[in-house]
Amino acid sequence: MSEAQSPAGHGPHESPDPGGHTPGRIAPSARKTRRRRRPDGRVLAAWAVHAFTATGAVAGLLAISALIAGDLRMVLLWLGAALLIDGFDGPMARKVRVTEFAPRFDGAILDHIIDYLNYTVIPALVVYRFGLVPEGFAIPAAAYIMTTSLYCFGNKDMKTADNYFSGFPAVWNVVILYFYLMASGPWANLAVIAAMGALTFVPFKFIHPFRVRALRSFTIAVTGAWGALTLVLVWTSEQGLAPAETLPAAYWGWLATSLYFLGLCLWRSLKGPETR
Repeated sequence: MSEAQSPAGHGPHESPDPGGHTPGRIAPSARKTRRRRRPDGRVLAAWAVHAFTATGAVAGLLAISALIAGDLRMVLLWLGAALLIDGFDGPMARKVRVTEFAPRFDGAILDHIIDYLNYTVIPALVVYRFGLVPEGFAIPAAAYIMTTSLYCFGNKDMKTADNYFSGFPAVWNVVILYFYLMASGPWANLAVIAAMGALTFVPFKFIHPFRVRALRSFTIAVTGAWGALTLVLVWTSEQGLAPAETLPAAYWGWLATSLYFLGLCLWRSLKGPETR
């Protein structure tokens, strides 16, 4: 037995190291463990994306605050901010590989919770609070929005092989935006709510502007134009004045971009099943 391995080789206050390492020094395996436990940049990036997703809940809270204050314009602006967050957090999560570097936290569940708040609950409250449907239909319409949306969020086959939504994807925030900008009447709004809720259960295809590969670059450009025009129309909107009257060029440009999305949805729905 060598001196380094013998009890006689240790000082009076040192006990033998069964692993054969010199006391006072960190074993190589321990150093590796410490390195593994130290968060690296990729782990921090993954959690930063989760934190970014969580800011959507704050935007929703601010939308509720505006709703209580009776300011529909600000409700829509905050819901627009939440929509922007939701549009970017998915690509960011895939870029930094959150499932690999933050595996104990389910970002998909976080995303669904925040989306149900901002896409469904708050728009349902808007329908109720601002009288967007005929008198006596506010609670039934809001309940219909919230219950039909549950099927969408629980549907495991919500996406097609080519990343279209199969059925209405519960984007009620966008629906109430169209009610606001098009200044549609209560009965028309009620009819649209009834139709959209029914389409939740019908395999009509709705485009995901960032995930669908066909015409992706052009679609993203049109989405950017739609978003910019929407912001201008909502930001400059005034009570009692329709955007078609105040900013006709922006309004008709906004409608043109909307028709592009409608055309893609109709084309894909008529095309039939898609395989990977």
